[in-house]
Amino acid sequence: MLDEIADWLKLAEKFAESGDAQAMVGAANEILELDKNCAEGYALKAESALYLGDLKRAEKFLAETFALDKNNLRGRLVQGGIAAENFNLIEEFKIFDAVISDARKTGDTKILFKALCWSANGLYLAGNAKAAAENLREASSLTGNIERAAELYSKHLFFRNYNSPAEKSVAQVYNKFFANIKPYSHEKYSHDKIKVGYISPDFRQHAVANFVSPLLNYFDAEKFSVTCYHTGKSDFVTQKLKNKKIAWRDLYGVDFQTAAKIIYADEIDILVDLSGHSQNSCLPILAYKPAPIQITALGYTATTGLNTVDYFLSDKICADNNFTEKLLTLEGCQFCFSPIKKFPAVKHKKNNFVTFGSFNNFAKVTDEVLICWKEILDALPNSKLIIKNKICSVEDGRKILFDRLQKINFPVERVELRPYSKDYLEQYNEIDIALDTFPYNGGLTTCEALYMGVPVVVLRGDFHGSKIGASILTAAGLPELVAQDSNYYIKKAVELAGGKFSDYQKNLREIVKDSALTDGKKYLLELEKLFHNVYNEMK
Repeated sequence: MLDEIADWLKLAEKFAESGDAQAMVGAANEILELDKNCAEGYALKAESALYLGDLKRAEKFLAETFALDKNNLRGRLVQGGIAAENFNLIEEFKIFDAVISDARKTGDTKILFKALCWSANGLYLAGNAKAAAENLREASSLTGNIERAAELYSKHLFFRNYNSPAEKSVAQVYNKFFANIKPYSHEKYSHDKIKVGYISPDFRQHAVANFVSPLLNYFDAEKFSVTCYHTGKSDFVTQKLKNKKIAWRDLYGVDFQTAAKIIYADEIDILVDLSGHSQNSCLPILAYKPAPIQITALGYTATTGLNTVDYFLSDKICADNNFTEKLLTLEGCQFCFSPIKKFPAVKHKKNNFVTFGSFNNFAKVTDEVLICWKEILDALPNSKLIIKNKICSVEDGRKILFDRLQKINFPVERVELRPYSKDYLEQYNEIDIALDTFPYNGGLTTCEALYMGVPVVVLRGDFHGSKIGASILTAAGLPELVAQDSNYYIKKAVELAGGKFSDYQKNLREIVKDSALTDGKKYLLELEKLFHNVYNEMK
């Protein structure tokens, strides 16, 4: 009987991997037919109920599980999953930490894998990208599903950037997941025009979409043809982009190999990936080398490490040596801001105090950033700080944030935590000065703040992702807002608070509109020169 139960457990795990929660229930029922007092059978039913979104039913089966085995590992895993679904972050971390520890001791790699993956999302939301990255790296090594392992390692590399990017050798490990793929071989096509393809999951309401329009609006139609390959879900932004004078292919739901085959058949000369290692990465498609020249740009700030990516689009300010790709270096900023939404009017409220603000992803807010913000507020007793992001939408997230602030004696009574909301742009009218994050700078967040008339103080770091803020502000004609070290960052913020910020508020949007940061024609002219260069260099 034990062997039969073990077989059904293995089958249940296969169903879980394939996403078939209903079939898991069937396997659990078979186990309970063999042994009605098998805690693992009830734990499987609890796990399947969790996948199906029925938390009450999951809790019911957990009660039956723990009545038979109070330390059942799968049951505790599901407990952590329920806590995660309810955004009970503190409870979630406590449960998953214990499950991970016990799963390592017992050698239960299936449970360990799930606990590592599930906890990573919560850790990232709570601002602990370093721990999330390490969990994903370990999880990647535990699964025999190569595609899933590649996805997790890719996510690991992405999370690394919140503290410092992975070294080239670490990023190149990503290639091992595609060792069995035979890339397409190429000869130079003889086309009347250079055929450029842009591939992304984010031709939709997404940060990247705010930098895409210039690529589609201003290309030289006499020398280039453009095709967009959209691998994500469509929305109203997608429909707007599809109306451009370009070719369009919807690849949502298409597997990587088939997508590569479609692109190869289109005889694209230059394929530009706009995802890098961000969510729903297109890099597994580029691993097939569907185009003779492959470039990654905009959606990611560090090396992909993938051998089949030839170039990385950078600029003179951001460029560094930690890339496996050759750098295509623009004189101006690698980003050209073209907002996809209508911005509210700039109507800053006048107060008798200075309000600093940060709307950045909280994972970018390191302890070093918080210490700088504390020193700024300490120097300006008549000031306050607004922190607005997703973590502030969660009660446990607010507790975690306040705990971090209190550990460094931050004046928490002068801090306002605001949850994410759709009217976030309007709320910039309550901010006098925006404080950027480091070492991972803001991108779209910085552009939006400037467009809403809010000067942004940034710190220029020493690697690519930590110099993006400097590149954006320089392109916007505001290099004076760039600090070279943390002391200067604090000094600039304090100086602006002395009254200079109001000078910026009056016409900052017009300054940005008239700057190189939003000059799509100039941007494309320079980019197309680089495209011509790499095309002509190809034999």
